[in-house]
Amino acid sequence: MRLFAIAAICALPVLASADVVGKVGVDWVGNDIMVEAIQDPKVSGITCHLAYFDRSVIDRLSNGNWFEDPSNSAIECSQTGPITIGDIDRSRDGEDVFSEGRSLIFKSLRVKRIYDEQNQVLIYLAHANEVTEGSAKMAISTVPLFDPDQPAAAGSSPATE
Repeated sequence: MRLFAIAAICALPVLASADVVGKVGVDWVGNDIMVEAIQDPKVSGITCHLAYFDRSVIDRLSNGNWFEDPSNSAIECSQTGPITIGDIDRSRDGEDVFSEGRSLIFKSLRVKRIYDEQNQVLIYLAHANEVTEGSAKMAISTVPLFDPDQPAAAGSSPATE
């Protein structure tokens, strides 16, 4: 039984952790815009900055919605070192890179990585994931896997593991 539990934990996706790098107050009741830096756990050399709205206790009490934050977010990703692609999901569905709860249990803010192999680009999509109803609120950022100042060699591809 213990081996089964260990195997189940090892099968869980590796998600990035986030470091808060900015906090901007937006009103007198304590609502803030949080900015977090996220390192892609399977692609070195890429950092994403995710911004989202963080509701204050006063705002939660006055609106009567204690357990939920808005789905609004913004994302920007850029190359911050040599890019090395590890064992990533190359399907059209992509792969979760980061997930953070936005309500008590039913809603999360996610960052998903999608590999556009034909155009040699990694796409990072920030979106809300909800159990009962989807949200059209999203943000997108792309990181090219080539140096636009260097001519591409025939048959070349980005660095892989």
